[in-house]
Amino acid sequence: MDTSITTDLELCRTLLKEGEVVAIPTETVYGLAANIFDSQAVEKIFSVKKRPRFNPLIVHIKDLGSLKSVVEKVPEKALLLAKEFWPGPLTLILPKKDGISDIITAGKPTVGVRIPNHKTTLELLKGLSFPVAAPSANPFTRISPTSAIQVFDYFGKSVTVLDGGQCEIGLESTIVGFEDDEPVVYRKGGIPLESIEAIVGPVKINSKSESEPVAPGMLLKHYSPRTRLLLTEDFDAILPDFKGSKVGVLSFSRTEFENVSYVKTLSLARDLQEAAKNLFQSLYELDRLNLDVIIAEIFPKTGLGLTINDRLERARAT
Repeated sequence: MDTSITTDLELCRTLLKEGEVVAIPTETVYGLAANIFDSQAVEKIFSVKKRPRFNPLIVHIKDLGSLKSVVEKVPEKALLLAKEFWPGPLTLILPKKDGISDIITAGKPTVGVRIPNHKTTLELLKGLSFPVAAPSANPFTRISPTSAIQVFDYFGKSVTVLDGGQCEIGLESTIVGFEDDEPVVYRKGGIPLESIEAIVGPVKINSKSESEPVAPGMLLKHYSPRTRLLLTEDFDAILPDFKGSKVGVLSFSRTEFENVSYVKTLSLARDLQEAAKNLFQSLYELDRLNLDVIIAEIFPKTGLGLTINDRLERARAT
């Protein structure tokens, strides 16, 4: 294991206290973390990722009691969602406290906040006197990492990575904001829409411009491999067009194809949760094979299938 990948919590705390960026594990994906009250440290996140400053960050807190240090107001339905899904893959967009830097919020009056459901990172946060801002630990627009080694492959020794194993969810958090105290889903994520609506009733789906995102993950091009990516509902109809090409397939449950160089099957049991967990890792592995094209299956348009399709659509955008 490279020395920049560590399980030393005290080392990572020290680095964060000193204004450094540390890659941390969560149940969703790995994130690049920095002290939210140190503007220079937060600036390093944008520099390391080459992330545009108009794209806001998510603040990670250790417990529900810490919410009051970050936000001014919590609508009733936001509190219901927090109590149901925290710790977990839910980010709430809420009015920020004055002390929260505009660098984190991209100048907006709201801030995204969540409690990660990962034992290692919760232990890390409990030993800090500040929350951390932590977008995904990948260069801007690239595939989100779900393992420590992926983060190392992206950044090498320039970033210390706290190794927490493979991410359990494998997709970023669902992001919910509020308009007149009513919930609006800004990003589909690890909690299906149906689960959100079971707690707060019907929700609106964001229709705001992606040129000025109020939350992460709203840009058209995101989660992208370097390899050309196509989507299909019928492999047998599209594959003959690529005879003679070096083709990789990203399939829900099918394992056998003719004239295909590599196949990644996300869930033999057709389990959407298992498929979601394996999505980014499989896409990342295919992208390293110098293929001519990756062809991915369009998933069932329900539950986490909607989230997977969202990520694939953004991954193929040019």
